[in-house]
Amino acid sequence: MTLTAPTARPISADERSARLVSAGTAWADRITANVASAQLSYTVTGDGEGSVASRITAGKQVFFVDEPAALAGDDIAASPVEYALGALISCQIVVYRLYAQNLGIRVDSISATAEGDLDARGLFGIDDTVRPGFSAVRLNVRVTGPESDERYAELHSAVDAHCPVLDLFANPTPVTVSLTAN
Repeated sequence: MTLTAPTARPISADERSARLVSAGTAWADRITANVASAQLSYTVTGDGEGSVASRITAGKQVFFVDEPAALAGDDIAASPVEYALGALISCQIVVYRLYAQNLGIRVDSISATAEGDLDARGLFGIDDTVRPGFSAVRLNVRVTGPESDERYAELHSAVDAHCPVLDLFANPTPVTVSLTAN
């Protein structure tokens, strides 16, 4: 099964700028009026399908997560760890654009690559001393534009300090897991 992904419509730099300014102003006004409105909560649900695939619903969006055949999957979608790396990349792109706008730094294009190292001995319980998740993640962000290297370094620092998904990867997050059976 091949899933086709929707594509975002192209927009001009001026339209992107206007949307970023509008969203930033709206959030600043909302938070100034009531600081509790800064607290966001997200809910995502999932149901098992096929061999090991999941149908995920996040708001009005539905997508699939699967594994390749070597991990008992039907290979209809990216794996959970690939989605995690994708979440990191996409959050970086969003936050780069947001802070470029806030700092007045022009970014003509942005792209990113994430690589993660995972030792399957942890996943399969072969060696309990091996972490089941990533042992290392490498993120490479590429920006083009007319600014100096110093300005892009300033942007990089701002993004690293404020990217929510980078924070998830870099810092422990308390997680509570419960099981409801039958």
